[in-house]
Amino acid sequence: MQGFKSKSDRRALYFVKVAWGWTFCLLLPFIALTNYHLTGKAGLVLRRLSTLLVGTAIWYVCTVIFSSVEHYTGSCYQSPALEGLRKEHQNKQQCHQEGGFWHGFDISGHSFLLTFCALMIVEEMAVLHEVKTDRSHSLHTAITGLVVALGFLTLIWVWMFLCTAVYFHNLSQKVFGTLFGLLGWYGTYGFWYLKSFSPGLPPQTSRLNLKQDSYKK
Repeated sequence: MQGFKSKSDRRALYFVKVAWGWTFCLLLPFIALTNYHLTGKAGLVLRRLSTLLVGTAIWYVCTVIFSSVEHYTGSCYQSPALEGLRKEHQNKQQCHQEGGFWHGFDISGHSFLLTFCALMIVEEMAVLHEVKTDRSHSLHTAITGLVVALGFLTLIWVWMFLCTAVYFHNLSQKVFGTLFGLLGWYGTYGFWYLKSFSPGLPPQTSRLNLKQDSYKK
């Protein structure tokens, strides 16, 4: 397995590790501004913002699962070549502290996180079909800036996903990581968010038309 060796590559690796933090920080104002612009209701905005809490929970649970799988399937070795078994039931942290190399089934957290973050951004940016602001509107600059930032961030996540596919993990670990990302996305936007007892999907034309009709009456 190859890895990033230069300082810039290590910084890029750390950038990916906090991918959910970057995604969270940009989606929070984007969801708040666009949903308030379309609905004008603070309660609905807060409900939609809870998607970020759901995403955080998914990130945390999957991270714990991946760590547990690696722990229970791993062993500590004296070299990266998996030679010289040190202590079969030692955990990863103790293994590294003693200068060993832990080897287990390491589901690709990068594949999971980059897949989930990119798909979530795409789902939330679908609301742009409904958002119409002229250049003089007070929210135009803010929303435009967030759209550019989110688009750029999505490109970074896609690029880093491709780098992960080349440099890290074996095929099965990357496939499992990607499947977890797809499951997190589809389980929320493709299933749960369609239900009434959920944060809901971004505002749609049909709902907005219903709201306008009720105002006219």
